[in-house]
Amino acid sequence: MSLIETVPVNTEHKSVPVHLHSNLSGLSEEIAKLPGVTSVFLITEKSIHSIYSKYLERELSSLPIKTIYIKGGEKSKHINRTGEVYNQLIEYGADRKSLILAFGGGVVGDFAGFIASTYLRGIRFVQIPTTLLACVDSSVGGKVAVNADFGKNMIGSFYQPEFVFAPLSVLSTLPDREWKCGQAEIIKHSLLSGGEYWEKVKTHSFKDLNVDSTILPYLIAESVRFKANVVSSDEKETGLRKILNLGHTTAHAIESVTKYKKYSHGEAVAIGLVTALLLSEQHSELDPVTTKETIESLKNYGLPFQTKLKSKQLTKHMLHDKKNVGGSIRFVLLKSPGSPIFDIPIDSEDIILAIHKQKGI
Repeated sequence: MSLIETVPVNTEHKSVPVHLHSNLSGLSEEIAKLPGVTSVFLITEKSIHSIYSKYLERELSSLPIKTIYIKGGEKSKHINRTGEVYNQLIEYGADRKSLILAFGGGVVGDFAGFIASTYLRGIRFVQIPTTLLACVDSSVGGKVAVNADFGKNMIGSFYQPEFVFAPLSVLSTLPDREWKCGQAEIIKHSLLSGGEYWEKVKTHSFKDLNVDSTILPYLIAESVRFKANVVSSDEKETGLRKILNLGHTTAHAIESVTKYKKYSHGEAVAIGLVTALLLSEQHSELDPVTTKETIESLKNYGLPFQTKLKSKQLTKHMLHDKKNVGGSIRFVLLKSPGSPIFDIPIDSEDIILAIHKQKGI
């Protein structure tokens, strides 16, 4: 049995188990527990499927599966790309008891989840994350979305999968940059959580991350557990769940300005964390030591902590952020590790000054 640990995500309407497995073994058994599945559709990228097709075919040999390919990258997660996938599902005869398997990273998970949430007003789906970032973040919590021309994840819904199945063995094929992407979210979660988790993250570095290490399952499980606790109390981001956007106001602006080409999501989040902490020093009395420790951790995990992009340009793009209220830019800040605050309005001038300061660190 490849099961390492199961972390439940309990919401008001549904309990979603997040299964951490050493490999793909056991996936078919979990699918078999779902009642009345008439057909199964695998939505994935060709490059990912080519690596794992023989393992998937062996594990899912008893199921009649049709595969739908999408292109990778944030540009492929655009609302304009949904039509062809809907048409394929219709052509293949997908009905309300069909099941979608989202096999890939965050782009595939977000996109396939959005398709599932809207096709025939909603059919079941399963998240099978294949990147560290997707394991610890995007596959957990039920956020599904696609991008618009002027903003990331502007069109979406809250739609929970039947379960999440995270096979850690697939992470072994990730390039270094993808490992680092996931670590940015782990650092974010540890800052929000504080305590032992934050202390543990600070004592490790990029060289410690591999599928055979003991620290990797711990970091993933703690991130999932923290996010599960937040989502359980606020499924639809009306309050506490907003803290999960720490660093993302700047990150989404960076991605938008560079058209998703120069920075990965994790790299943008890493830079955004530092912006948020510098603003926290000014607006929530955060001890500058935390900022210094965070920058040191980002360095240890091979992540950037500053950008050469123009601060005024970034601030302009922040005005399109979905967290804004009445045209006011809202940030998640920290009082201290483990004590976040959210919905904090920040003037453009303060943001520009913080990014200028960040460039000089």
